[in-house]
Amino acid sequence: MKRREQIGLDFEVDKLTNSIENVVTGDSFATDITIISIADLKTVTKKNGWQFDWKSEYIQPEKDVYKLTIVNNQSVIQGLVSIEIKSDHVYMHLVESAPFNKGKTKVYAGVPGNLVAFVCKLAFQRGHEGNVSFISKTQLIQHYIDTLGAVHIGGRIMIIDTKAALKLINKYFPK
Repeated sequence: MKRREQIGLDFEVDKLTNSIENVVTGDSFATDITIISIADLKTVTKKNGWQFDWKSEYIQPEKDVYKLTIVNNQSVIQGLVSIEIKSDHVYMHLVESAPFNKGKTKVYAGVPGNLVAFVCKLAFQRGHEGNVSFISKTQLIQHYIDTLGAVHIGGRIMIIDTKAALKLINKYFPK
């Protein structure tokens, strides 16, 4: 299998909300994050405006792809994240908001932050003290430091440590 070049994540954290928030009304909506299904993959295609090949992520056995949906509306995917559980942390391969949650006309804010907080929570559940890593696009390194509390450890490698992970988790998943 050919190794894919690490292009770096380029999601922008528009706003840290406590769920996801309708941009026009400001209403908050509770969310669910669950493993994506084969049926879901039919809707998350480049033809439908998605940037990444999510089927390719899904078929790789070392990766898990999760979908973010609004509670009681599982059929509309708000965003996706592809992760890999490593021996001491969780690695984020891809994060993407649904096409209708990008740009100036986006419907919901808070999607990327919600997905990253979920990955941090998973990193605690797997015994990795909330530690998450990812490769960033160069121009977004400072953005991830400012919005997620991530640490730049060299090159384009970013980590979210225990302290930053707890902040995100407490924002999105209050007890």
